Amino acid sequence: MNSSLFDEPAPKPEKPTSSNEILIAHCDGGSRGNPGPAGYGAVIEDQNGRILARLSEFLGKRTNNYAEYSALLGVLAWCLENNRPRVRVVADSELMVKQMQGKYKVNSPDLRPLWEEARRRASKLEKFEIQHTLRGGNKEADQLANDAMDRGMGRAPQLSPASSQPPISSSTSANREAAAPSRPATRQVLDGFVKNGVVHLVNGELPDGIFVKIIRE
Repeated sequence: MNSSLFDEPAPKPEKPTSSNEILIAHCDGGSRGNPGPAGYGAVIEDQNGRILARLSEFLGKRTNNYAEYSALLGVLAWCLENNRPRVRVVADSELMVKQMQGKYKVNSPDLRPLWEEARRRASKLEKFEIQHTLRGGNKEADQLANDAMDRGMGRAPQLSPASSQPPISSSTSANREAAAPSRPATRQVLDGFVKNGVVHLVNGELPDGIFVKIIRE
């Protein structure tokens, strides 16, 4: 059964928490092409800088803004599932941050359902803040997003020193649709020819982000 991006997170037994502690969550999303192979990453820390979770998910062919909202939804789902009701989200998408703050309108019909779901989840928390940072302040989340895109495209992720530990991949029902699991690539034979170093197909065209093996007949 396919899960929906908007499914409620599965309930878990309550855990004792410090209601005064505000977690810090850096999140980022991106795509290679717009739309193109997309992914998101997030790092959730406590006030002492201890990392509680790393999220890294491949989303399939999506836009940059879809990936940014998917990162936010992943963070909110984690907080709700783990009974952590106070969080400050740091993101480098000025559009998403200002839309969540109510400073920008959400005119895109593709983004509005994501914005509405993010607002709904945020309203279930005791405290939700979101602030903008430049990309340099979001390095590990950016690396985790790129790792997710690499996995989805069949490439080995290149871990930076900041993310030398394996990421904790989010697998909640709330994210499974957006975070489509990568599948083993299927081989397909297409007729074509090479001219001046460029592959030309007899019929159709190659999608972005795939690997091609050329066999001489």
